[in-house]
Amino acid sequence: MEIGMIGLGRMGANMTERLLQGGHRVVCYDRNPEAIRQVAEKSAVGVDSLARLAEQLAPPRVVWLMVPSGDPVDQTIQSLIPHLKPDDVIVDGGNSYYKDTLRRAAMLKEKRLYFVDVGTSGGIWGLSEGYSLMIGGDPEVIDRLKPIFQTLAPGPDKGWGRVGPSGAGHFVKMIHNGIEYGLMQAFAEGFALMERKTEFKLDLHQIAEIWRSGSVVRSWLLDLIAKALAENPDLHGIMPNVADSGEGRWMVFEAVDLNVSAPVITLSLLQRLRSRDEDSFADKLLAMMRHEFGGHPLKKEE
Repeated sequence: MEIGMIGLGRMGANMTERLLQGGHRVVCYDRNPEAIRQVAEKSAVGVDSLARLAEQLAPPRVVWLMVPSGDPVDQTIQSLIPHLKPDDVIVDGGNSYYKDTLRRAAMLKEKRLYFVDVGTSGGIWGLSEGYSLMIGGDPEVIDRLKPIFQTLAPGPDKGWGRVGPSGAGHFVKMIHNGIEYGLMQAFAEGFALMERKTEFKLDLHQIAEIWRSGSVVRSWLLDLIAKALAENPDLHGIMPNVADSGEGRWMVFEAVDLNVSAPVITLSLLQRLRSRDEDSFADKLLAMMRHEFGGHPLKKEE
């Protein structure tokens, strides 16, 4: 199957490589010529414009967006529309707000274009481990794209699925990321307590390794904690500044709108905001976890 990929940041480039490994033809565009050159070296078809991207794809086309949420998605869609035909599909694999997705899907439907939202989890490890794909949109269109999802996912029949109509994929990914906030905060606080109990001289890496086998808290996040503590036990040089990319805020707003109590996730978001003002081992660990699973940049102490 062939697919157009717009946005060749680290995740977009990795997804392109996984699709190529699965035997798909991928036509790629990015504003950065160097990013295009790098994927072209791996057998992708690199183009220098959206018009050329559309020309290189046989209708009905499938164009996958991996661009930052908000205005960049709207701008890319508007620039792409003149080059598409009825029944072509635009897939948004980024972390868009689900209400924006509902608006975009309705607008594109009027133009007889399909819009599929794919909440994508897996970070920088998705290339080797596969991506978790939470998909929203028309069932028939999603079925048409099944070979793409099967290639990107950890396996043909696991780690992906249609969760509902347009907007549902990004809504579920928003909840996924809110839960992630709470899990990360709990790990960070627990390890911070152990780090502060100096009279026991606890080896945090050893404890993380113990918990990885048999413990009810074993998880991929714990695996990443163990890896990071083995490399940098004191988290030396890492600033305790934890960014948030938006999904946690959106989830808290949704909890208020739906009258659902979500104190753990709400407090974990507030802790991230507080982290930008104080020094904290817990926040250093949170920042490190985001770097390990998603390749998010670390701010280093001077």
